[in-house]
Amino acid sequence: MSFLSLEELKELVEQPQGLCISMYMPTVQVGSDTKQNSVRFKNLIRQAEAQLEQYESRPDDSAQFFAPALELDNDEFWQHQSAGLALFVAEGFFRYYCVPIELIELVVVSDRFHLKPLIPLLSGDDRFYILTLGQRDVRLLEANRYGITREIEIEGLPKDMDEALQYDETSKDQQRRQEGGAGRAGLQGGGSYHGQGADRENVKEDLLQYFLLVNKALHNFFRNRRAPLVLAGVSYLLPIYQEANTYNFIVEEGIQHNTKEQTAQELHAEAWAIVEPQFEAGKQNALDYYHESSAAGKGSDDLNEVIQGAFYGRVEQLFVPVGVQKWGHFDPEAMELEMHNDAQPGDEDLLNAAAIQTIFHGGTVHAVEPQTMPDDAPIAAVFRY
Repeated sequence: MSFLSLEELKELVEQPQGLCISMYMPTVQVGSDTKQNSVRFKNLIRQAEAQLEQYESRPDDSAQFFAPALELDNDEFWQHQSAGLALFVAEGFFRYYCVPIELIELVVVSDRFHLKPLIPLLSGDDRFYILTLGQRDVRLLEANRYGITREIEIEGLPKDMDEALQYDETSKDQQRRQEGGAGRAGLQGGGSYHGQGADRENVKEDLLQYFLLVNKALHNFFRNRRAPLVLAGVSYLLPIYQEANTYNFIVEEGIQHNTKEQTAQELHAEAWAIVEPQFEAGKQNALDYYHESSAAGKGSDDLNEVIQGAFYGRVEQLFVPVGVQKWGHFDPEAMELEMHNDAQPGDEDLLNAAAIQTIFHGGTVHAVEPQTMPDDAPIAAVFRY
């Protein structure tokens, strides 16, 4: 399963000038029906070729232009799909992503890539974290509603209790010698430790000391974050870690069993069941926040005002409808907006542009079904100022 990262999104946005082809399609994941994928894919290529004919600057050799994409069209590739496939083709440039969201079949030809269908993977409004706890293994995972997106490597994160406490004890012994000896009371969290492999007088105190070190390593990462954190581990470990924890958005309920033998899908399913109610409540809170902000003059559903705000980093939260396009062109230097009922050469989806700019400036994008847009508006935003 492939997830589009923010860094890759920037690469797509910053693609050099030239005609850019964006293609989206739903995919069949298993069984004999996967043959439909190849048929749908070939139809997308034909649609893209037909749209290219409208442009004077089209590539001279269409077959060569689409060659990197066409190389994917084999049985092996179609047997390993997720819910959707996104492809991006330009002169000398090709990227594709198998994504866990059902995509509407779509082809867009423009001077930039059309990325809005992937916004649900990047918006951050359903991001959460899973911290797996064990005396011999600690992992921090980032996830969203669709799956676990990555394992986060944290510098200095201890993953073995014996090793971490032995190193910590050695460091403290050196510090005590330098200070003339501070005694065992200087050990944060208390407890006794007699070296690796030896008996411990108080296992809970050693675990607390270990988790204090884990929490310390995670502190900088979680600074200024607000996403839920789900703990996963055998039941007696979770309350000890909660005692050491300083992150304000830890979820009280955790996964209370050994997760070492679980697949990523199984672990995600358990964690999502815990955090989903929070996100559902958060959606309503976001809508309420928009209405309050709009009444106070800090919100708008005017496309021109929202587009300008997105480009200049004013948008704190943005609502855009999935599967809807508003074609036109915005010149950020002249602050001029042109809109067209149908896509014209050189146009872009203005909703796509607003969403991308909002993400780049650290805002949150809510990609929602059209019927759940605030006040049935085509776009809506809460401004920072």
